[in-house]
Amino acid sequence: MTKTAFLFAGQGAQYLGMGRELYDQYTIVKETIDQASQVLGYDLRDLIDNDETKLHQTRYTQPAILATSVAIYRLLREKCYQPDMVAGLSLGEYSALVASGALDFEDAVALVAKRGAFMEEAAPAGSGKMVAVLNTPVEVIESLSRSFSTWCCNSSQLQYAESNCYWWGGSCSRSCS
Repeated sequence: MTKTAFLFAGQGAQYLGMGRELYDQYTIVKETIDQASQVLGYDLRDLIDNDETKLHQTRYTQPAILATSVAIYRLLREKCYQPDMVAGLSLGEYSALVASGALDFEDAVALVAKRGAFMEEAAPAGSGKMVAVLNTPVEVIESLSRSFSTWCCNSSQLQYAESNCYWWGGSCSRSCS
């Protein structure tokens, strides 16, 4: 038996003008983006089409990706494409929650807008580094992170984010790259 899954992208998938052709051609896409604009209090379509600087700021990126992803999902559903399961990569988890019916779209837009703003405030552009470590036991990563934090900055600014991800959010006098 064949199963269909929809996987929703995370931050980094954004680009200027994303979804524009679909917005112009399909009512459901336009309605979804416009619904997000109402929640956000600004014209999301205009931002996606015309403001590359803001589109790459986390506080704007995250609602833009969520709204575009859900708009495409709604279009696919309207065209009778129905997944057996949904999943998302990082930010994409919110689109998956909307697609699964576990989270209302307007609530997700408001939540993701706050999430993006909080993330941007916690780690302003250029203030931190993030690395992904794959196929490594958690214990090894934790040990290395403790050693690195002591070597680099003699602080506890290296933070464990997920089972395969650490974020270092501080500044230090030595190059940490």
